[in-house]
Amino acid sequence: MSQSLHLLVIDPQNDFVHPDGALSVKGAKGDMDRLAAMVKRLKHQLADVHVTLDSHRKVDISHPIWWRDTSGKHPAPFTQITALDVETGKWTTAMPSAWNRSLAYLKSLDSTGRYPHVIWPEHCLIGDEGHNVWPGLAEAIHEWEDRFALADYVTKGSNPWTEHFSAVQAEVPDPEDPGTQLNVRLVQTLEHADTVLLAGEALSHCLANTVRDVVSAFGDVSYAKKLVLLTDASSSVTGFEGLGTKFVDDLVKMGMRTAKTTDFS
Repeated sequence: MSQSLHLLVIDPQNDFVHPDGALSVKGAKGDMDRLAAMVKRLKHQLADVHVTLDSHRKVDISHPIWWRDTSGKHPAPFTQITALDVETGKWTTAMPSAWNRSLAYLKSLDSTGRYPHVIWPEHCLIGDEGHNVWPGLAEAIHEWEDRFALADYVTKGSNPWTEHFSAVQAEVPDPEDPGTQLNVRLVQTLEHADTVLLAGEALSHCLANTVRDVVSAFGDVSYAKKLVLLTDASSSVTGFEGLGTKFVDDLVKMGMRTAKTTDFS
């Protein structure tokens, strides 16, 4: 019986990959070009291709429009906002009616200890060009689909009340929105694969959180042994490289392997 080889690509979108993208990740263009070449080589060997898509609205708790300071100015991208900042009046919500829920969100986020709340440039807005898959990789995936296969596209991030780095669940799931809660279908699909190749942007955030959540949802860290991180097909957000390094170190200890796209033929 042949081995089942899956590819999981995290957010290979123009806003992350293009050098002029709204949240361009240094090195991402090379990452995705190398990945596209690999997909074309392996198009008859890949059993399934999963692609996550960051899918935001302009009005989002992680975008500048949501917040303002005492003078009414919105925060600059990459500003960090804590629950204490809101409680002391350093930052408040642009819509007063959102204050209570936003503060509760920040407190919940603080309790996880995974990430501080960062204000990002508006990126991957639904319907905009920046939301689209990098053209070279899109072409490679379409070639793979010529075998009459369907790429598995997983959207995340449309709920404006919570950050959604991971494709498995939001940072703080909304009990009224199933789209922010555990993606059981994706987890079970990956669980049944023999090997899962990992790539995408960014290593420090969406890829790291997705993989951590996948392994956690498996309920057995030994499943990490089926994961292979393609180290030349993922990069970290500038300034957050340490998070990417820690992710790799942690998962390798659990059994995740690493390889390059050129190791496969």
